[in-house]
Amino acid sequence: MEVESEKVVLPSGKEVKLLDALSFCYDISDTEYKVLQAVLDKKTITEDELVESLKLSKASINRSLNKLVSLGFISREKLQSSKGGRPKYVYRSVENQILIERIREDFEKCSQMFINILPKVLLSSLGS
Repeated sequence: MEVESEKVVLPSGKEVKLLDALSFCYDISDTEYKVLQAVLDKKTITEDELVESLKLSKASINRSLNKLVSLGFISREKLQSSKGGRPKYVYRSVENQILIERIREDFEKCSQMFINILPKVLLSSLGS
């Protein structure tokens, strides 16, 4: 999912990346976006593998994974282990088409919400 160079030019002329839109709609940080990209690239990955590959702290990776799971962008599955201690998890990407469709629908909902408030805001500010 290497789309960092892909930009959309807004009517104002401002160029924005997908990360900007994800940040706006889902409050996704740069770190969370990097973690999402890594999970999407690998399809299945552990927290330790993410720490190693992204060179980020375990706490940062853990926070990002929890956020992405709560958004439904990735899933978490407990690994079966004979050892005691803390449970280990594997993180999986949802199917690409499902993720794309989910984000597309949410972008449409966000757009529709702004479209719906536009007349109210403009009419009240114009004194009509």
